[in-house]
Amino acid sequence: MIGVSDNGDACAEWTLPGRLDSVRTARGAVRDTLRDWRLDPALGDLAVLLVSELVTNSLRYADGPVGLRLTRIPASHDSLPPRPTLLVEVSDPVPDPPRARAAGPDDEGGRGLQLVACSARRWGTRKGRTGKTVWFELPLPG
Repeated sequence: MIGVSDNGDACAEWTLPGRLDSVRTARGAVRDTLRDWRLDPALGDLAVLLVSELVTNSLRYADGPVGLRLTRIPASHDSLPPRPTLLVEVSDPVPDPPRARAAGPDDEGGRGLQLVACSARRWGTRKGRTGKTVWFELPLPG
């Protein structure tokens, strides 16, 4: 892992090297952080699964490091219903947004974005100065 920043119990972020073994590192970092934040283990399992998919996609197509950030967002009266949220962001240096593929029954890939879309409350992509960020939100209890 290249650089770790943890701002108490509201935000944690990492820069992962552009190697496939970084997926395992990302899963462990997310699992440990959500456990430290005392979040429901089932939510942690889902977050780890979705992070694994997005980091794998980034590493498959990007040359360079991958950013990973977890942010706990308190309940806001601007959203309905006002619920706290876990925001997860995966950034890489490739500017092109990911494309969902239709996976056949025997295909070993092509389901990651579908899994994110079906499991997250919301998800999307945004362009950055030097690449893109794919993000998703999971509702937190409270």
